[in-house]
Amino acid sequence: MIRIQEITLNEIRLPLKEPFRISSGLCTERRIMLLKVRDADGVTVWSECVAGEHPNYASETIDTAWVVISEYVAPRVFGAEFEQAAHVHPALERNFRGHNMAKAAIEMAAWALIAERDGMPLARLLGGTRTEIATGISIGIQASPAALVERVGRALADGYRKIKLKIEPGHDIDFVQAVRSAYPDAPLMADANNAYTLKDAAHLKQLDHLHLVMIEQPLAYDDIVRHAELQRMLTTPICLDESITSVDRAEDMITLKSGRIINIKPGRVGGLQQSRAIHDLCAKHGIPVWCGGMLESGVGRAYNVALASLPNFTIPGDLSPSARYWERDVVTPEWTMNAQGMMQVPLDRPGIGVAIDENRIADLTVRSQTLRAR
Repeated sequence: MIRIQEITLNEIRLPLKEPFRISSGLCTERRIMLLKVRDADGVTVWSECVAGEHPNYASETIDTAWVVISEYVAPRVFGAEFEQAAHVHPALERNFRGHNMAKAAIEMAAWALIAERDGMPLARLLGGTRTEIATGISIGIQASPAALVERVGRALADGYRKIKLKIEPGHDIDFVQAVRSAYPDAPLMADANNAYTLKDAAHLKQLDHLHLVMIEQPLAYDDIVRHAELQRMLTTPICLDESITSVDRAEDMITLKSGRIINIKPGRVGGLQQSRAIHDLCAKHGIPVWCGGMLESGVGRAYNVALASLPNFTIPGDLSPSARYWERDVVTPEWTMNAQGMMQVPLDRPGIGVAIDENRIADLTVRSQTLRAR
């Protein structure tokens, strides 16, 4: 049984080590919302809201999520008793549409509270079976094919098990072709972030001969139907990301054959309970899944690592080490991977498996608000 008594919202500014460019924009610094959540027994955990600064990936932003958590999510959980973390998502869904990232920030914290209370690693509470997970890297759009080839070479030398190449019109076929020519056997995929339409089908079909693991979300962020038409034209598997916001949407994809792979981001789908349900549905239908990243701090990474320990996460996720993005993370130990591109699932302590550097967070915080149950 858990009863959430206090939620502190903190906005931090965490500079990226290098700019990260995708088809929808350039990011040089992350505005990140971290939540400190305390239950009635005094157990405290941290979670992260993955909403970005702009509504270019989803309709939510850090600013809208701040308001929604303060005005709608927190009042739903204050005063309520939850026997299991799995009960939090249904409570947040009743007569409350959308705002999955805001809901997930609290829902995921509830899982961590249960794990801390029961003295269990979060990965095991979720049903994870792995002790280590394969790690992939996401490489932003580069200025030239040569620059991309050089960047991919460094990633392969570091041991990454999957290389995601961000693409957009004008920075696609020639760029991916250059990488494939340089590295014939590398595990490559392309991520379009909604940059194309069905009119580009013939153009995208040129990717088929490059033997990619997948092409991710080439069409509109909310589309299922047109992706099905495109998938019939391509031999390369389509992976859906932004389109999958619930179990129902995953069922639609499977029914319509809109893709053959799903990227599960817990913030996008409303938390860990929905992530597990999508994982289980996909396992039943032979659809592999993997865990994508949202430029999270080490706090958000902890939840992703725990989720990716479930058995049907058979494709390396975007779970790069802390040093990939940050000069210094907000957790200790920082997330690392070995020379084989494997990241350890922390199973030697309860909860999310890393300690929170609260002094570091305090130094980075630009605003804070504490909400309490009455």
